[in-house]
Amino acid sequence: MADTLQVTGPVALCRPRGAHRFEAFSPKLARRIMFYRRALLEQWLLLEANPKVITFCERPGYLLINEDRHLVDFWVRYVDREELVVLSELISRSNADASGAELDACTAEVRFVASAELAAARAWTDNWQRILPYLVVNRGLVPAPLSPAIMQFVDEPRRLLDIEREFMTSDPVIVRTALFSLLHSGRVSASALQTQPLSLLTSFTALEATS
Repeated sequence: MADTLQVTGPVALCRPRGAHRFEAFSPKLARRIMFYRRALLEQWLLLEANPKVITFCERPGYLLINEDRHLVDFWVRYVDREELVVLSELISRSNADASGAELDACTAEVRFVASAELAAARAWTDNWQRILPYLVVNRGLVPAPLSPAIMQFVDEPRRLLDIEREFMTSDPVIVRTALFSLLHSGRVSASALQTQPLSLLTSFTALEATS
């Protein structure tokens, strides 16, 4: 990519009065992240769960929107493009800080996300809130042969129940971790998670050849 934004890290923010604090660990970034709005947490879950997202940064800097300076909520890099994500409901004049970095919108698309879009993805983000702890807590604990074996087994749709039975000699938590890691990387799909809660009946399917 010829022109890219220079993002050095998240802009430091003071906790808004009365705001909740949401902390999590991002497997994609391999570091902790923190937000003061539930909507920002949900948008992060969408980015974290999207295998097309290579990397991102929360609160990357400031941008002029309607002639006012606003804090951008996320900078996101894909294989072929970059974008700046701004949650529409959070736009206000109160988030401007003269010391923050300025972002050049000419090198990245600006995407505004409405609260209705986040609400429509609530089942997906709720499921990823359940999935991500497996990836965080069990990092480095999945045996090397397990993931390829699961890929081979789910070359046709298989329920989580069947996957755990097939690999019952392994710790079921580690089996789930391997499976969810494949989902996180985009090698396995589970379309039901878009609309239904994760359960033993959720089906998973490989998205690439296993031969």
